[in-house]
Amino acid sequence: MSGPTTTAPDRSRNKRILVLIGLLVLFALIGFQLYRATRPPKGGDPHTDNPQLKAVKTFDYVGGDHTTDPVKYPQTPPAGGPHDPTWDKCGMAYTAPPRNENAVHDLEHGTVWITYRPGLDAADVQSLQTQLEGLKSGKWMLSPYPGLPAPVVVTVWNAQLDLTGADDPRLPVFIQEYGDEHTAPEPLSTCGGGATIMASPNNP
Repeated sequence: MSGPTTTAPDRSRNKRILVLIGLLVLFALIGFQLYRATRPPKGGDPHTDNPQLKAVKTFDYVGGDHTTDPVKYPQTPPAGGPHDPTWDKCGMAYTAPPRNENAVHDLEHGTVWITYRPGLDAADVQSLQTQLEGLKSGKWMLSPYPGLPAPVVVTVWNAQLDLTGADDPRLPVFIQEYGDEHTAPEPLSTCGGGATIMASPNNP
């Protein structure tokens, strides 16, 4: 017993439907491209549309990797990765660089860490501290740091921005965007009551 045959009108109707579907897909693609073209340029963080944060570098470190061994970090200063079980006390302006492995634990808890080249003018250091003191969480650290790629660098877990100085207008934008701890693996953890472990010459 043979099945039903497709008549010429049926074939013509099917062809029209396929053409219509193709046109709808084409219009959807064109519309999407037009939408993208009208959006502001994205920052380095794909979740941020603010053009002032275009130069933000983002990373993909996971939390919870504790070690008592020295760690060689690819970023200066580090922006995540394995770290010491002990964190440094936050809410402080350090006059010397804290040890990387302990400071990274602070980042894991949601701390904003601003580092600056040694020798920065005292008024600029105070300006940086004042901007950090506005964080409601109190999770911030400020310290000199030798060998920085820029005069000032602001870092949270998995995000970092090189700045031209204390008066760089992108700094408050970064703090506003990332000071809510949303990139941190353990944002509900405290960084108060920590240690004050300074870097050694062999472990900056």
